Amino acid sequence: MSAGLLAGIGITHLTVYDGRPGPDGVVGGCAHVHAVTDEAYFVVAGTGAIDLHDTIHGFRRIPLAPGSYVQFAPGTLHRAVNHGGLQVVCLMSNSGLAERGDARIYFGPDADADPELYERYRRLPEKGYDGALERRDRSAEGYAALLRLWEFDREAYRRRLADFVALHAAAMAKIRPDLEKIVRAGPEAWLDGTRERLGLLPAMLGQPQAERGEAEAGEPKLGMCGLLRPVHIVGEA
Repeated sequence: MSAGLLAGIGITHLTVYDGRPGPDGVVGGCAHVHAVTDEAYFVVAGTGAIDLHDTIHGFRRIPLAPGSYVQFAPGTLHRAVNHGGLQVVCLMSNSGLAERGDARIYFGPDADADPELYERYRRLPEKGYDGALERRDRSAEGYAALLRLWEFDREAYRRRLADFVALHAAAMAKIRPDLEKIVRAGPEAWLDGTRERLGLLPAMLGQPQAERGEAEAGEPKLGMCGLLRPVHIVGEA
C-alpha cells in the first residue's frame, strides 16, 4: 500500500494572491505559522518575496524569483508577497500537515484573545475569492502593527511573536493524536520501509513500483497564501 508522496512529504502548487493590494499596500497572502511542520518554497514563475519572523532572528524579507529556494522551520511566522505572477511549489514535512490543521493565521492580539473573532476571520473564504482577500486584509492589518513593533519596540515585538506562536502550539497539543496518525501513515511508514530495505541488502524488497501523482483537479483551494492545488498519488505509473 502506498505511503503517499516520496518520504512522506506534502507538495502543493501555490499561485500567490494577485491583483488588489491589502490595506498595507502589499499584494500577497496571510501571515501565519506552523507548530510542527517545516516548509519550503521553490519558485517556478514570477517574482516576489517571503517575509520571515522568529524570536531569535526577528524580521527579514527574502526576495523570490524563478529558481529561488527557501526553507523554514516550525515557529516561523511567514507571509508571501507577490510582485507579479508569483507561483511556488510548496514542500511540506509530515505529509503536508500545514494544510491539514497545523496553521494559525496572524490577525493580531484582539483575535488571539477572542476565539469567536478569530474563527469568524478564519472562515471568511467560505464567501469565495472575495472572502479570501478579506481574510488577507484582516491579517494584513494585524501584521502591519507587528511590523511597527519591530521598527520601534523590539522587546514588545518578540513578546507578541512568542505569545502568538505559543498559542498555536497549545492548540496543536490538543490534537496531537490526530497529527501522530498522519505522521505514522506517511513519513514514519517511509522510514520503516527504508530500514527494511537496508536490512535486506544485498537482496531487494518486493517488486519495483512506479506511482503517478497529479495536482487536484477542479477549482483550486482558497489557501492562506493564495490558490492551492495539492499533489496526490493517483495510481501506478
